[in-house]
Amino acid sequence: MAPTFYVGSEAGLKKLDEYLLSRSYITGYQASKDDLTVHAAFTKSPSPQYVNVSRWFNHIESLLRISLVILNDFASSSGVSAEGSGVTVEGSASFPEEAIATPPVAETKAAADEDDDSDVDLFGEETEEEKKAAEDRAAAVKASGKKKESGKSSVLLDVKPWDDETDMKKLEEAVRSVHLDGLLWGASKLVPVGYGIKKLQIMMTIVDDLVSVDTLIEERLTEEPINEYVQSCDIVAFNKI
Repeated sequence: MAPTFYVGSEAGLKKLDEYLLSRSYITGYQASKDDLTVHAAFTKSPSPQYVNVSRWFNHIESLLRISLVILNDFASSSGVSAEGSGVTVEGSASFPEEAIATPPVAETKAAADEDDDSDVDLFGEETEEEKKAAEDRAAAVKASGKKKESGKSSVLLDVKPWDDETDMKKLEEAVRSVHLDGLLWGASKLVPVGYGIKKLQIMMTIVDDLVSVDTLIEERLTEEPINEYVQSCDIVAFNKI
């Protein structure tokens, strides 16, 4: 029986967040069509309060974005190649009290060797013991995450000039003049936009805990003196390394 997920209610999102606590993907051990099915049911990004759902959602977003990027004349793969096991998604606000999500038989059998919790009724009523166990697991994951080395991400930026008279060489020099702990600039190229205007497309690698891309754009790349050349910046692709 395919698992069923409810993304249109707070209760459904809470259960999905618990479901993803020990999983990277909806089914299996790599991104599959099941992830795309559940992702497509969201009308907007999930609230940050659902930590595991947000992590999963942003990862699938990055895979979808990278699939649209053509860098150095080579098309990047989205990384979503697996067929999946099949899932059912309900996007309405209704959330049946007795709704149950049962992982596919193959995945359940594999998970049973590692975790005796594979038979837990994910969408049924929780006992106090189950709630406490879930809270303890979340606290343990959060605590262990602080001890691990921070992850890295590869980001592709579009940097747009004011007009066709902007000196693109100086624009790139201005962008690369930004030095931050955890920031490494990579390859770049000029891409025609139209009417004689070109934009700078540049790669960078960041340490997630040290560099915020939004802050980099808002407080450095589009502020003085760099905004003499830079009109705006857009994130084209964001991929975890």
